Amino acid sequence: MEQISAGMLAALVGLGGGTVLGLAARLGDFCTLGAIESAFYGQNQKRLRMWGVALGVAIIGTFTLAQIGILDFHATFYYSLKWNPLASIVGGLMFGYGMAYTGNCAFSSLARIGGGDLRALVAVIVIGIFSFMTLGGPIAPLRTFLFPESQATTTQGIAHLLSGWTSVPVYAIAIGIGVAFLVWGLRNRDLRNAPVSIFWAAMVGLAIVSGWWGTSAVNEASLGAVDVQSYSYTAPLGRSLIFLMTSTAGGINFSVGSVAGVILGGFLGSLIKGHFRWEACEDAQELGRQMFGAAMMGVGGVIALGCTIGQGLSAFSTLTYSAPVALGSIVVGALIGLRRLVSGFQPE
Repeated sequence: MEQISAGMLAALVGLGGGTVLGLAARLGDFCTLGAIESAFYGQNQKRLRMWGVALGVAIIGTFTLAQIGILDFHATFYYSLKWNPLASIVGGLMFGYGMAYTGNCAFSSLARIGGGDLRALVAVIVIGIFSFMTLGGPIAPLRTFLFPESQATTTQGIAHLLSGWTSVPVYAIAIGIGVAFLVWGLRNRDLRNAPVSIFWAAMVGLAIVSGWWGTSAVNEASLGAVDVQSYSYTAPLGRSLIFLMTSTAGGINFSVGSVAGVILGGFLGSLIKGHFRWEACEDAQELGRQMFGAAMMGVGGVIALGCTIGQGLSAFSTLTYSAPVALGSIVVGALIGLRRLVSGFQPE
């Protein structure tokens, strides 16, 4: 702390876990939209079951941090803000629909930038702009009017709720849920026969845990100067863009490091596999579709308080109420978007 600022330490935490996430995307094919497409159109659940492994590891690791006193759930904004079910549903549907049109979520777009995909660069810029337009720009008053936010007065955790009903300890319930996700994931034969995929799915879960662990440690050492958080890639894209242009939006922080980490991990992974190559849109129609989807993700991600990583993994690892609703809405929105795209290419 005497040599390195709290913000820089948090950025280094974000850089480390973000690099792991970027490597998982490139070397382990960890991708939300890809998992949905494979499961519903390719009749192959291997990539979807990877989510079971990632969630299981993330939940077990996160609740272990809480059990030993490292992580305080109430210090996270998933527990400090009162859950708005309508925001989770509407925001999730918008994000998922936009993800289908762009062909990637915000996280996957960052990883693809590391592989030389200029289409993903355009998507990331548009997501960042529209996320901040919704967070504090001209769309913000409409967002706060339609989806008001207030401080939570009760604990908003699924494990805590079940513990109150059954008197079973919170930690035991969370471990049970985490193990159930692991078992569900590993029941897939294709995944069991792919140890590399299992490894990278587990590393995704551990990356989420590392975010909670690292920011909690820096938060305590800096007397609260750094927020307790883990990975998410909607509003952080806006913060990173503003930082790169003005050095403001909180300065160097966890968000900036996490965004840089995924790009770095995607770059290293593409070099390892020999897949790095420059790519761009084929025509203006494709560019327009990419930008439309990115705008939808930027707005939807802020409304839902997270993206596929933010709600789907970070929030889910704390078992907050919003996570399964937001993630389910994202999946439904993606399926609607994919169906719209597929029907648009079919003859009458």
